[in-house]
Amino acid sequence: MPELPEVETVRRGLDVHVVAHTITGVKQLHPRALNPKSLSNLDVITGSTVTSTERRGKFLWFNLDCNFVLTAHLGMSGQFLIDPPEDRHTRAFFLLDAKEGAKELHFNDQRTFGWLSIEELVDGVPTSVRLIARDPFDELFAPQEVVADIRRRNISIKTAILNQHIVSGIGNIYADESLWLAKIHPEKRTNTMTKAQIGRVLQSANQVMTQALEVGGTSFDELYINVNGESGYFDISLNAYGREGEPCPRCGVPITRIKFANRSSHFCSRCQKL
Repeated sequence: MPELPEVETVRRGLDVHVVAHTITGVKQLHPRALNPKSLSNLDVITGSTVTSTERRGKFLWFNLDCNFVLTAHLGMSGQFLIDPPEDRHTRAFFLLDAKEGAKELHFNDQRTFGWLSIEELVDGVPTSVRLIARDPFDELFAPQEVVADIRRRNISIKTAILNQHIVSGIGNIYADESLWLAKIHPEKRTNTMTKAQIGRVLQSANQVMTQALEVGGTSFDELYINVNGESGYFDISLNAYGREGEPCPRCGVPITRIKFANRSSHFCSRCQKL
């Protein structure tokens, strides 16, 4: 599933290609492309101009010169692509005015867990995003408050940083990488941790995701690509995630994988002692 660095990479690409362009036509090709809670069908924004793009955590949205915003969540395999070749996984597309002919913005989604939605803004964010916590890249992110919130709870630290209502944008890949960098076991209980330890995890998450963003995110297959169809390259720098049995880059002990809430956790049993 695309996490913060991947969604931010997509947003930056959209910012270049769609801002200041007018949506001249809309076509929805799959019923699941539209969130059931959407205020209207997608074609209600025909004739609107995109004024900016924004993101919080794994959500992104297009601000428009009308009373609505177009909100998107990429789910597991959602893609925004500019002028792509025909694709049977295209779920909706938007025609954009352009000085050199019409452009097409496609929303592709092989697994159909992503969605688009017509929404209103509430306190500057779409309605579907209003309960999502700020992410570490947000100018108003308050790490001390997040640390205090996490420390009050009796949950595993990995559960805490995956909770999008506590801190958003971090998924399984960057959780494992952040905890490896911070030398914290994923099952360590938050109410037994010091403020410094929790702060180190958040700081590590920021560092890891910043590095991932610099190379366009993480791509294990063709399901994550940016708006130009290019893959990210952070997967070659992963230290823990997906490296079961391989030597820890720090101490050489084989990376361990355990089951974690319908997914896996990867960590070093020596560097990240419980």
